[in-house]
Amino acid sequence: MAKVTQQPVITLEHIRIQFGKRTILEDVSLNVNEGEFIAVLGPNGAGKSTLLKLLLGMLKPQAGVVRVLGRPPRRGNDAIGYAPQHRNLEVDLALRARDVVGFGLDGNRWGPGLPSHKRNAIIDKALLEVDASAFADAPIGQLSGGEQQRLLIAQALLTNPRLLLLDEPLANLDISHEQEIVALVDKVCRSRNVAVMLVTHDINPLLPVVDRVLYMANGHTAIGTTNEVITSSTLTRLYGTPVEVIQALGRVFVVGAET
Repeated sequence: MAKVTQQPVITLEHIRIQFGKRTILEDVSLNVNEGEFIAVLGPNGAGKSTLLKLLLGMLKPQAGVVRVLGRPPRRGNDAIGYAPQHRNLEVDLALRARDVVGFGLDGNRWGPGLPSHKRNAIIDKALLEVDASAFADAPIGQLSGGEQQRLLIAQALLTNPRLLLLDEPLANLDISHEQEIVALVDKVCRSRNVAVMLVTHDINPLLPVVDRVLYMANGHTAIGTTNEVITSSTLTRLYGTPVEVIQALGRVFVVGAET
């Protein structure tokens, strides 16, 4: 019997994105497969968040072909879970943690949706999966950054997505909470066999779990394993200026590139 070839979750072919006279991405081609954990790295302004918007159907390229799950991207695709960049909510905000998670079922409108046993069961399952059941009824503003980040991931999982896009979920977290979120995302990726693209500024917390790295700089990209991409020669080529990669104490340090 012939082996069935699995269709990539994401396919980009010769993508160009330009804002005015500024080129964000130029001739970018890549595939992301089911169940892959991809870290997306690069300096500020390299186009990391722009790439996520492209996959979410929020913008179109000036050239090239984009396919997500075999089709052109579109807004409101339940097969994609998305957690935007995290901002701490006000301490006195009265909404509970479960209310915020429930926005993923309510089209993200401000305020709780109509109560139902089915709706509550879906929310409770998502809270359990991200280890947030203990503070499900706590006011959102009284939770730590790591706890709030768990809720954004739970919200992104409500529709059982096949692709999970996380925009800097590790930003502004201490080392302990970074490790917890990385372990959580890895568990979700493996248990659900969902493709994950996680935008970050630091590869080090992800080194033990990530499958491949997508590095973006100066409109160009490189994708491969950490050892293939985070090298002096590859980053020097992307930045167009000398870059030195140093590995020490189980960590990777990039010297000479914009951080």
